[in-house]
Amino acid sequence: MDVNNLSPLRKGIVGVQFLFVAFGATVLVPLLVGLNPSTALFTAGIGTFIFHFVTKGKVPIFLGSSFAFIAPIIAATKEWGMAGTLAGLTGVSLVYFFISFIVKLQGKKFLDRVFPPIVIGPVIILIGLTLSSSAVNMAKSNWILALVSLITAIVVLVLGKGLIKLVPIISGIIVGYIIAVFMGIIDFTPIINAPWIALPDSLAHFHLPDFQWGPFIYMIPVAIAPVIEHIGDVYVVGAVANKDFVKDPGLHRTLLGDGIACLVSALLAGPPVTTYAEVTGAMSITKVTSPVVIRIAAATALIFSVIGKLSALLQTIPQAVLGGIMLLLFGTIASVGVRNLIQSHVNLDHTRNIIILSVTLTMGIGGAALSAGNFSLSGIGLSAIVGVLLNLILPKEKEVEEVKIDE
Repeated sequence: MDVNNLSPLRKGIVGVQFLFVAFGATVLVPLLVGLNPSTALFTAGIGTFIFHFVTKGKVPIFLGSSFAFIAPIIAATKEWGMAGTLAGLTGVSLVYFFISFIVKLQGKKFLDRVFPPIVIGPVIILIGLTLSSSAVNMAKSNWILALVSLITAIVVLVLGKGLIKLVPIISGIIVGYIIAVFMGIIDFTPIINAPWIALPDSLAHFHLPDFQWGPFIYMIPVAIAPVIEHIGDVYVVGAVANKDFVKDPGLHRTLLGDGIACLVSALLAGPPVTTYAEVTGAMSITKVTSPVVIRIAAATALIFSVIGKLSALLQTIPQAVLGGIMLLLFGTIASVGVRNLIQSHVNLDHTRNIIILSVTLTMGIGGAALSAGNFSLSGIGLSAIVGVLLNLILPKEKEVEEVKIDE
């Protein structure tokens, strides 16, 4: 069966499943920073459609709430208020636009020079490994639910046939949710109290952000991290789909699409959006990489954002259930990074390659951070920048000397 040539019904089911994968993280970010989760679903859907329009509908990427901005938004809100912070978030798009412009001018030469496989590979690995801690934290709230969800997804993935094989994530979530109901830990009150149709407050009472220079300047350097993650994710999606999206439609288009989506999200009082590795992991597992399916997920996000009871139902899914699923998804992302290094024939007999790989991974996994006043850079963003700098500075001629260990 050609999984990318599915019937409309099957595409719809897989598309809804992909939203399930992205749902937890998409609504978690606004809940943590004080924004409306329904608005985040709406801006994720709109942002994804904008991205697909700019990229000519060729790249199977879903845009959801960016975790990179949780701490900056909280800090900026204390300093300038939410209205000022939202105005500051409009500056994020400028970074995307600038890098897009540079890539458009320099093309593949710029990418090969600044983002070769020895830099991109470790970044892809970090995208999976650094997210793994959040998966474990979600899972450990109830390991029984997490393991039931994980095992169900694995069994469906390995033993399932036909339509069932395409929905391991939904299967895991449904089984985990049913077990949670029998365990008596689901609170149905939010579902009962929720209206059937509910437009998010920030959309029902729309107003432009209160522009201020302070938060605007503050947010611009923070955008470096998600921009680099974006580049890594585009390579990941290309590896999963077995297509070169850096060449067609071009990285400049994917960056431009993400940037416009971030701008629209800020104007609609939503968090910045970014390429979602969770959905990429789901594509890797299901082998469904059709952009149409991703657009179905985006349309579903728009529907969920205005159906009050449905959104409330989804928000009652226990974190442990989602965590169990994420344990599988994030691991697949890290494995794609390893595969990227292998397929690109990165020579680890070169000293410079070992140094770049080692330092990038240890800084990212170790949680290295760089702070100066209100500015802070850490995690994947800092590690990726270090990897880029090492690649540009280190000479390419030296090779590792063989070291024999006496046994």
